Amino acid sequence: MSVTRPALKLTHEGALKMLAAAVAKASEMGVPQNINVVDEGGNLLAFVRMDGAKLLSRETSLSKAITAASHRQPSSRLNPADEIKLSLAAGQRLTNLEGGLPIVIDGVCVGGIGVGSGKGAEDVEVARAALAAIGAQDQIP
Repeated sequence: MSVTRPALKLTHEGALKMLAAAVAKASEMGVPQNINVVDEGGNLLAFVRMDGAKLLSRETSLSKAITAASHRQPSSRLNPADEIKLSLAAGQRLTNLEGGLPIVIDGVCVGGIGVGSGKGAEDVEVARAALAAIGAQDQIP
């Protein structure tokens, strides 16, 4: 019987590569964003608030990243009927807002990315660009 298992981990270099690709995409779109990258446990690895991004979207983008990592699915898939209960139970760290995507490498969720300050579809587009930068599995909400 084994008491340990090997695990893939997102490195800070991977998180920064994602952040750079997300910033480039948001800049290309003309939509300043708050972008958070968390590991599989919801711990913050990288963050940027682009000039002009909405202040409170800093919080929602982190919740999107944590939701995507913890549920291993896009944040928008969180059942709206359960959102308030889950949010309260999780210290208001879960949301069903669009813009949070899990970071899946070789079938393993190694974290989540959350983007916020644009329209939901814009947030998702920026997050998807970050996934592509590191060859992560694309997740269409």
